[in-house]
Amino acid sequence: EVQLVESGGGSVQAGGSLRLSCAASGYTVSSYCMAWFRQAPGKERERVARILVRSGNTVYADSVKGRFTISQDNAKNTLYLQMNSLKPEDAAMYYCAARSRIGLCNEDGIEYWGKGTLVTISS
Repeated sequence: EVQLVESGGGSVQAGGSLRLSCAASGYTVSSYCMAWFRQAPGKERERVARILVRSGNTVYADSVKGRFTISQDNAKNTLYLQMNSLKPEDAAMYYCAARSRIGLCNEDGIEYWGKGTLVTISS
């Protein structure tokens, strides 16, 4: 079973940067995809970015394209989300997620979730 632990959240001024990390245990190279989701108060959870573990192929939400970068370090079993040019609307709880089998890497298809790390933005 995969366990995911996020870190790196905090408070930052608008325009600033943060890097989130997700340490995975029980993670193997057979895992299919990993992703970052976020949920702001009163809003639905949305997928921010996902990466296919073997190919490294990435997809981003339109709202973060050009500002966020998802990456992985397989040797360290760690997923990252580099967030630049942060905006007030980026404030949310950010969740690391994984799916072990081939399939959709969306909220319905995710098999494993971390507990989240909070990002707050001051304007």
